[in-house]
Amino acid sequence: MDEIDFKKKIRPETIIVKSLSYIAAIITLSILFGLIIYIFVQGLPAVNWTFLSTVPSFLEQTYGILPLVINTLYLVVIGLLITLPLGIGSALYLSEYSKQGRLINIIRFTIEILAGLPSIIFGLFGALFFVTFFNMGYSILAGACTLALITLPIVIRTTEESIKSVDVSYREAAMSLGVNRLHIIKTILVPCSVPGIVTAIVLSIGRMVGESAALLCTSGTAYDMPFGIFDHIMESGATLTVQLYQCFTERPPGMNDQTPFAIAAVLMVLVLVLNTITGFIGLKFNKKVN
Repeated sequence: MDEIDFKKKIRPETIIVKSLSYIAAIITLSILFGLIIYIFVQGLPAVNWTFLSTVPSFLEQTYGILPLVINTLYLVVIGLLITLPLGIGSALYLSEYSKQGRLINIIRFTIEILAGLPSIIFGLFGALFFVTFFNMGYSILAGACTLALITLPIVIRTTEESIKSVDVSYREAAMSLGVNRLHIIKTILVPCSVPGIVTAIVLSIGRMVGESAALLCTSGTAYDMPFGIFDHIMESGATLTVQLYQCFTERPPGMNDQTPFAIAAVLMVLVLVLNTITGFIGLKFNKKVN
């Protein structure tokens, strides 16, 4: 009887809103999967071992993306090495050490503004600050520092929210035992915030890999093969997304109409692999802590 009464109380507008939500979700997913399928259908026929393992050659009129993949990985790794310590440390300070007040609210508001700025603004700042002022030139390091600035607000916001979501009783129990704040952070807050930190890393990887405007102003457009692991960070290097932009402005040698779709397909697979590795490491770390 109660179940029947409950069904009778369902309003028509609730059914309409629920139906519209389902329709919107179906349309969004259809567009997403349609786009993915279209890119793979157009691009995968052009992906082969020569495409993945060679460099563009004017003499042989061949096109390969190996330097672009290496440059992309360089930028992601260096960018994360810069962003994560600064972002996690800033989040811990804002949530645990800072005295809440007007200044902290202004800092949080500034972080929100930075998260919404167009990437070209960061690119212009990186060109003036890293490329010119610090004399890095157009280099992988200058591009990675610029990407770190772009993703820093994402890491700070996501990590801080994850820290705030930790059960207060854990902290109170530790403080009642006389444990200091630093030990609480190391043994309770950071381990419990691992899912949020992993989310921040995944979002950062997606933003870094998909960036092009800021990198055109900082890391340049060269696609030479690196000859040294550490020497290459001070050299100019184009990423997969930068090369995609160049496909429609100046066509490199050996490129055909399918090549942009092939680069896009490789880019999607690369993001999937990086995010899978990040999630696997986070899952292992979370199991180890628990």
